Amino acid sequence: MQLKSLHNFFKNGLIGYYPKEEIDAFFYRICDMHLNLKRIDIALKSDMIVAAQTFEYFEMVIERLLNYEPIQYILGSTFFFGSDFIVDKQVLIPRPETEELISWILDQVDTNQPIKILDVGTGSGCIAISLAKQLPRAEVYAMDVSSGALSIAKQNAEANGVVVQFIEASVLEWENQDLLFDVIVSNPPYVRESEKEMMSPNVLNHEPRLALFVENNNPLLFYKAILEMSKKNLTIEGLIFFEINEYLAEETKSLFLSTFFEGVQLKADIFSKKRMLCAKKR
Repeated sequence: MQLKSLHNFFKNGLIGYYPKEEIDAFFYRICDMHLNLKRIDIALKSDMIVAAQTFEYFEMVIERLLNYEPIQYILGSTFFFGSDFIVDKQVLIPRPETEELISWILDQVDTNQPIKILDVGTGSGCIAISLAKQLPRAEVYAMDVSSGALSIAKQNAEANGVVVQFIEASVLEWENQDLLFDVIVSNPPYVRESEKEMMSPNVLNHEPRLALFVENNNPLLFYKAILEMSKKNLTIEGLIFFEINEYLAEETKSLFLSTFFEGVQLKADIFSKKRMLCAKKR
């Protein structure tokens, strides 16, 4: 089969399930990773004969995409903040909004000073590792309750050439009197069970529930726990950063206004949704 025929086969297999532009994006991404062909190569080598094994691989990808499995899990990696990250069903797929959170942190900290950072609920390690790469003088820690997630995060730290100290623990239970951090950051579970119906099947059916959902009656559970942690483990004038539920932005802000923080700020993402919070310990 020629490459151009493979492209048509791929598109026809997914028509009606995904928009045409997304199908093409899938195809180019797979060709880049699996065949080492860039988009321009595909145009120039459309008559190239592809091996039977390649055709079988694309058949497998189509089957999994028809089940709405995220392309990142199928390929086993994703690109985030300038780096490649290994991902599988044990970790959330890093989102562009999280890149915005990292950029906000980098704008707020003194990049010339040695600082200590804790990433709570690190998952793939994308936040901790990206900060470690951008802040070579920082000492970075990353916590997660999932041993599987930490295994992926450790692989990502090694692949990206950074040192991160990993902690296997739940923030709901962890206690340490000795570690003090200048920055605590987290993208904790914050999707209420009642919001499931608004989620797409590729997220709902494939990404880890442990990293996504909270009970309707206690949606700020993890923010409260990290707030309690920060009483002991965040330095005076230390900064705390969160991704937040856009529907609970004001409630989350109020939680920090009523405590020992000041300068509490909400920040909108590129879609004008209030998805981030920052505060300073006084």
